[in-house]
Amino acid sequence: MARRPTADDGVDLASYIDHSLLSPMATTEQVAQWCVEGDRYGFASVCIAPCHVPQAVDRLHNTKVKVCTVIGFPTGATTSATKLYEAQEAAERGADELDVVLNLGWLKEGKTDAIHREIATICEETGLLVKAILETAVLSPSEIALAAEVCMDAGVAFLKTSTGWQGGATVDVVRQLWELTQGRVGIKASGGIGTAAQATALVQAGATRIGTSRGVELMRQQKEAAAAEGP
Repeated sequence: MARRPTADDGVDLASYIDHSLLSPMATTEQVAQWCVEGDRYGFASVCIAPCHVPQAVDRLHNTKVKVCTVIGFPTGATTSATKLYEAQEAAERGADELDVVLNLGWLKEGKTDAIHREIATICEETGLLVKAILETAVLSPSEIALAAEVCMDAGVAFLKTSTGWQGGATVDVVRQLWELTQGRVGIKASGGIGTAAQATALVQAGATRIGTSRGVELMRQQKEAAAAEGP
């Protein structure tokens, strides 16, 4: 089982950050800015809406930054066929990673076979790294555990806490996911992460990715904190 970082280890946040721009009002100029910042700081990925994937792929060509996009975002309530088409189109356009929103109604009704089939098909048909968005803020601990097991069995690479539209990541939920996963998949904490201290606490709780639109601000805060501590 992987070891979580401790306070003594220090955390280089840049390598954890999915630099996210998911506002429905995002412009091509903003996407370009996010890509420049992603490369400059060495973020794990730039996460943008599906319509911006070709631009991000072009901008991030020959960099180490991955292009991430969202599927069924933000409700998860589109049909399985629609999600699959959206995922395949993103793959064909060059996306590296897919953050897929679960059908929460199915989860509440216990339709785990349908959830498994939907997620497994996307994983198999695209061959991309898939992060399943659980929307933990509206789930009970038992529902989180059920969703985690179904998604891991379906072949996801990450469990993601939230879209940010229904609430955000908490240290307690990340710890729960860490205990559930036992290092089998990554954990992406997302939603409402606005400070470097908050992001670091989530990493120390077990997060292996941090989804935030405030990546540059987090890096500024981390740099200032390091300077204040001195050599």
